[in-house]
Amino acid sequence: MRKGKLIIFSAPSGSGKTTIVKRLLDKDFKMEFSISATTRKPRGEEKHGKDYYFLSPDEFRTKVKANELLEWEEVYTDKYYGTLKSEVERITNKGCNIVFDLDVVGGLNLKKMYGNEALAIFIQPPSIQELKCRLEGRATDSPEVIQQRLDKAEEELTYASGFDHIVINNDLESAVLETEQLLTKFIND
Repeated sequence: MRKGKLIIFSAPSGSGKTTIVKRLLDKDFKMEFSISATTRKPRGEEKHGKDYYFLSPDEFRTKVKANELLEWEEVYTDKYYGTLKSEVERITNKGCNIVFDLDVVGGLNLKKMYGNEALAIFIQPPSIQELKCRLEGRATDSPEVIQQRLDKAEEELTYASGFDHIVINNDLESAVLETEQLLTKFIND
């Protein structure tokens, strides 16, 4: 059985990355979402084992020490995100293409590990001001957290050139179409 290819999506929080990934999972790309581990609290209807593996900071650090993560990052103090090795094995053993929704550092680290076996796409907001509007529109974070995310976004945008492709999400439908075309080419090569 052919092992699946790796498709990495990274972006500043609020860029539309997760929305685009969810739309692509409905398409016929034989893809499965790699569920990340995180120490942040669930938002809205998010479920453990479906949207993320929600762990305490201590549980996460224990997995790091046990070398159970392929990549991980402390994005904010005690706010960890990472990819469990067991999750990658679960998907690759089925021959599915794997979709990763990662922070920019994790995305670049995974791309370095897998090289041409992975396609790394950076989803970029049209502007920081638009990003602020999107984050405020979510109504899930305090003004302090929104400012933290905007400060982080400024830094994350400096990593964009390290990705295979940059998709500017000014219009969701156009961004989804552009990523579909990138995936079709990558999967069929």
